[in-house]
Amino acid sequence: MSPFYTRGGDEGFTGLLGDNRVAKYDLRIEALGDLDEASAAIGVARVQAHSSETKSILLKIQRGLYNVMAEMASTPENAGKFRVITAKHVVGIEAMIESITQDVNMPQDFILPGDSAAGAALDMARTIMRRAERRVTELIHKSHSDNSEVIGYLNRISSLLFVLELEENRYAGQENPTLAKE
Repeated sequence: MSPFYTRGGDEGFTGLLGDNRVAKYDLRIEALGDLDEASAAIGVARVQAHSSETKSILLKIQRGLYNVMAEMASTPENAGKFRVITAKHVVGIEAMIESITQDVNMPQDFILPGDSAAGAALDMARTIMRRAERRVTELIHKSHSDNSEVIGYLNRISSLLFVLELEENRYAGQENPTLAKE
């Protein structure tokens, strides 16, 4: 058998990090899928980014999301082994946001994506991250995890992706983003 498939999910169930198996449409799997999609979108943005600082930040975020995915995929019996995200991580993201906002002009209105390829990719990643945040929040509120710091962490990542979009637009010569209002 190929190492790229196991046939273990052919009946519509998938394994967690532990002994449990759940339906592939289980809320936990939906949340994991959204986090995975967010990481993939961040990877697309990382490839398109011009700033080496942006690339480095995005890689760090992808690694953090990997930790969130492991925690959300763990069974209650082994959740402690996979708990990584703490208030310290939320504060770390906030510090990155504060640092970047010193270099960009914050728009006074809603902006439209598309002022640069990297900026548009970051905006796409931000919207996917918001969806992942909603799913993970539901998962936590329904007591599948008790680490509420993850919610703040994902929320700050969305904000970070927005300011990185502005930074990449600035880097591409688009200092003033296209506003939603004419």
